[in-house]
Amino acid sequence: MTKMTKGYKRGYPVAILIALEQSQAVIWQIFSHAAKQEPTISIDDGKADTKALYNFFESIVNALRPTLKEGVKSIIIASPPRTGYGLNLLSHIRAHHAWLMQGANKASISEIAGLASTPTQIANLTSTAAFKQLINTTTAQETENLIEILEKRLNTADHLVLFSLQEAENLILNEQSTGKPKPEYLMLTDNYLNASRQKYRLQRLMQIAANKQVKTRIVNGESPAGIRLNQLGGLVCLAKTNQ
Repeated sequence: MTKMTKGYKRGYPVAILIALEQSQAVIWQIFSHAAKQEPTISIDDGKADTKALYNFFESIVNALRPTLKEGVKSIIIASPPRTGYGLNLLSHIRAHHAWLMQGANKASISEIAGLASTPTQIANLTSTAAFKQLINTTTAQETENLIEILEKRLNTADHLVLFSLQEAENLILNEQSTGKPKPEYLMLTDNYLNASRQKYRLQRLMQIAANKQVKTRIVNGESPAGIRLNQLGGLVCLAKTNQ
């Protein structure tokens, strides 16, 4: 899953994986066809006292922020079997980062026992049935959170909901003047993407949306959230009206 050859396509972002060990954490971006290694974070000077652990966990959360801002809110914590590393990180998040656990933009966080610090380890872990099932469950919860946002937006006057590629392009690609709706989310199903005869337009739109910090997500079309998106045409762009 981690092999990157010339012309190899990673696919679309799926989740963030934290490979947590006693003295380090390796961050991975999980794509539909590959995994990309992000920063490795170590405990200062190999210490394990309370202050060092606090700073260690804070550094992990800070390393997640750029990907979270892009709209990926599925997080998987992988740690060696029969250790409490994952639980310790979750306890820190609950105590100091409640925004990750609650509210409209909360993340979906799951744990799995396993090693994932090296390319070989991440490839072995992500190929297991247990990991694939966990990915499906975690991302399903995340997309359910997105659909909750969508349903609320459909019933409020201070938000704009667009349902066509052309409308989404007009909103995202063009600079919006002060007081005009600003794009927040671009959501589409994998069915919509795979069936589209305009993949280049879609891929260009998604890339520009990501560059403009519009939260962009591709949703499994067979999930409850994907079924709802397909009912709406397969692509939805949410915009917020400045008040």
